[in-house]
Amino acid sequence: MRIVIGEDSALFREGLARLLADAGHTIVAKAQDAPSLLAAVEATSPELAVVDIRMPPDRTDDGARAARTLREGRPDLGIVLLSQHLETRHSLELVTGGRFGYLLKDRVFDVDDFLDALRRVAAGGTALDPEVVAALLGPTGAGDPLARLTPRERDVLALMAEGRTNAGIAERLWLTARTVETHVASIMAKLGLHPSAQENRRVLAVLTWLGIRPGM
Repeated sequence: MRIVIGEDSALFREGLARLLADAGHTIVAKAQDAPSLLAAVEATSPELAVVDIRMPPDRTDDGARAARTLREGRPDLGIVLLSQHLETRHSLELVTGGRFGYLLKDRVFDVDDFLDALRRVAAGGTALDPEVVAALLGPTGAGDPLARLTPRERDVLALMAEGRTNAGIAERLWLTARTVETHVASIMAKLGLHPSAQENRRVLAVLTWLGIRPGM
């Protein structure tokens, strides 16, 4: 896979580049600020961009804004945003088109899971950090439809929101594929969502529902 890295920390940028190269990917460009990232993507036409949310020149959300610009011009580009801290507002702004991931930087150290997330995004899916999903799910109260879910259904819902397929959920929870399908159908019914055979549409439905809950 051809990858561009946008990261202002030289140490993290080079470490990430080495990790991805060792996994068999090709690093076509490395950018240390948002304008350089946009130029690098234009020049190299990568399949995936791994971007730090906070980059120069402003060091606020320059990376996220650059990602939105890239999404407008290149809808087929996979984009994975990395963040040092949890910032849930970015998890719903770009997920609607698929090919999107949002991970905390610490997740990189779980190498197998991180590489799997990149593969899912490049293939057209989504990959949201478990801590982002936990923040979206939040505590439940009286009258909250999430309170009607069983503990196992909440586990399945969290993995659905991360962007995992039924097969991936089954592997994580040591369940059969048929059992996961049953849980998913129950979750969709309890939350009033329409089931879909397309994984990305299913994730979008769940995240949209979570994103409009009062107090989010």
